[in-house]
Amino acid sequence: MVAVEVAAGTPLSPRQERRLLLLEAARRVFVARGFHATSMDEIAEAAGVSKPVVYQHFPGKLELYLDLLDDGCASLLAAVRDALASTSDNRTRVQRTYEAYFSFICAPEETYRLVFESDLGHEREVARRVEQTNEAAAALVAEVIAADTALSAQEAHLLGWALTGAMQTAARRWLREGSGVAGEDAVRLLSALAWRGISDFPLSHPPE
Repeated sequence: MVAVEVAAGTPLSPRQERRLLLLEAARRVFVARGFHATSMDEIAEAAGVSKPVVYQHFPGKLELYLDLLDDGCASLLAAVRDALASTSDNRTRVQRTYEAYFSFICAPEETYRLVFESDLGHEREVARRVEQTNEAAAALVAEVIAADTALSAQEAHLLGWALTGAMQTAARRWLREGSGVAGEDAVRLLSALAWRGISDFPLSHPPE
């Protein structure tokens, strides 16, 4: 679902409602057809408006796509941040971060396709946003690792990249292959594997 930032309890203006409608319609079309095969006419038709109405809200197709991409990236980072903050138990943190990636990639809106499987991935602004999102997710995990181990910031950051990269890749592969392993079982298996590796690093403040 496309997010709209308004104060809690504040009703959307007609313009905000129309913009949200356009974004939702565009997301459906982009996910189904990709960026290059999608036209502004198709987006207007999916939203039930005329093409000039679309241009009242967005200068062009790329700007519309980037808005959706920004929303998807923000949703993933919020999920990772919430997972890490939800507990002080590091084993549970690993599992909940895996759950965050699986939930994002398995969401029925399929926004993950715009973030991780875009046919516009080589476009400079798209690539920059995706790279920043991957970097930010890795940094969130690295911050926890650095705080709880004797590793340097650089070492923790490398592990953050490894963990979040594995989470993204495994979730996408699981969804694509339909391996017959239930989602919760996949998360349990993968997080157990990750924990067996990360738990070998000594704590910087071991329990007494």
